[in-house]
Amino acid sequence: MKKKIALLLATALTATSLAACGGGSGSTPEATTAKAADQGGAASQDTAGSGGQADASGTVYPAGTLTVYAMGNPQYRQQYFETWLENHRDIAPEVKIEFVQTEGTADIREKITMTALSGATDDLPDAAMLDPVTIMDLAKAGLLKDETEYLAPLLDKMVDGATKDATIDGKIYALPDSVRPQVLFYNKNIFDQYEIDPEMMKTMDGYIEAGRLLKEKSNGEVFLSYIDPTSKTWRYWGRRGLMPSAGARIWDDNGEVIIGSDEGTKKALGALDTMNSEGLLMKTTIMEPALYDAINNKKVATFCIGAFWDEFMRQNCEATKGQWRVMSAPEFEGVGKAGAPVSQYMGIIEKGDNPYSELFRMMWYDFTFDIEAKEVWVNSMEAQNAPYSNPVSIEMLEDPFWKEPSEYYGGMSFREMEGKCLSNGADNLVVTPQDAEADEIISAELEKYVAGNQSMDDAIANMDKNLKAKIGKAEVTQ
Repeated sequence: MKKKIALLLATALTATSLAACGGGSGSTPEATTAKAADQGGAASQDTAGSGGQADASGTVYPAGTLTVYAMGNPQYRQQYFETWLENHRDIAPEVKIEFVQTEGTADIREKITMTALSGATDDLPDAAMLDPVTIMDLAKAGLLKDETEYLAPLLDKMVDGATKDATIDGKIYALPDSVRPQVLFYNKNIFDQYEIDPEMMKTMDGYIEAGRLLKEKSNGEVFLSYIDPTSKTWRYWGRRGLMPSAGARIWDDNGEVIIGSDEGTKKALGALDTMNSEGLLMKTTIMEPALYDAINNKKVATFCIGAFWDEFMRQNCEATKGQWRVMSAPEFEGVGKAGAPVSQYMGIIEKGDNPYSELFRMMWYDFTFDIEAKEVWVNSMEAQNAPYSNPVSIEMLEDPFWKEPSEYYGGMSFREMEGKCLSNGADNLVVTPQDAEADEIISAELEKYVAGNQSMDDAIANMDKNLKAKIGKAEVTQ
């Protein structure tokens, strides 16, 4: 097993509370057995049991620690799973769970690949939080469990596209965790103060015009949004935001680099250039105190960004509580798509004898489909100003709980709006095994642009030139 993983990895590398629940009425072993049978739970390839139900074979999982690599604030997610284990001590009497904090998905990818390449498969985590690029890399290296058979009966119970970014050549390599849309957060009080109609921001042209009005009417005191001097400008404004919204492409269908001549790229990064060159964007690092201070002082009016930004606002911008609202991301003329959703997954690591594969599937199933348990955990998260996302379960989303008003958003239901903003979403950029390297190349040119060391036209031309020189043709998965 170790030799096989090493060979696959070598190829891939050269190519690239609190009562957190799980204890609702549906979480007892007997109840989850019935629930999974009713909802089509499929038997796993690993053991006789299946996710969301007690192991019919009477398996008792061995003592030890189930380790999960995760990003963000994984300690809050750990609360749910710890409580789940406490409520299932009949099958896991001495099992603990640990969510290990990482710097992000790139860090997760590197840690797992390097550990496996070293042959220390026993040191690999049991599961990990993954994005599409990491899924592609790890699946290619043979390091992810194939979840196709397990998930097939559950697909029609999840939101559209839940498994799309985890599907490679018809096989699904990870369990859906969240599908979060691109949205537009805006401070209603600022728009009221300067008598600007937020509805004009439905289009990108209108969004930019709103920024001009804000600058004019506030004498330059209020910025439309921000621009980050680090790699996060490409990550949030580019790859996850303007590029898919504008129908932009890095590669053509054959994997050839076309970013330099692509009209969508010119449209996307041209819009960013217009906002930045006209002084509509505050130059500041996102997720740092300076930006939060500017938000609290009503100096920044909007964020066109993924729905995940909600947790950072609630945690750090209490002074503007009740002032914020949410709408669909602006649409580019001629494209008409309101941003692209960003999917996140939980992958079970293929490391030979993984005794907790089936146990983790059971935990994932209840986290995804147990309505009562999820609601109690979300209430706990809100009480702690902690992160959570909308469920991928269609039935759960239809529950009135996910339409409740939020004080932070002035009585608007953020949860309901997050679900609504999934409609009319754009397709994400095509994922290739070369994306991690491509992101570094593209981001480096954007960083030079933000620093004022080159024009946007030069940045795009250099992206094209360097991608062709350092990567060449990408492997595009259809």
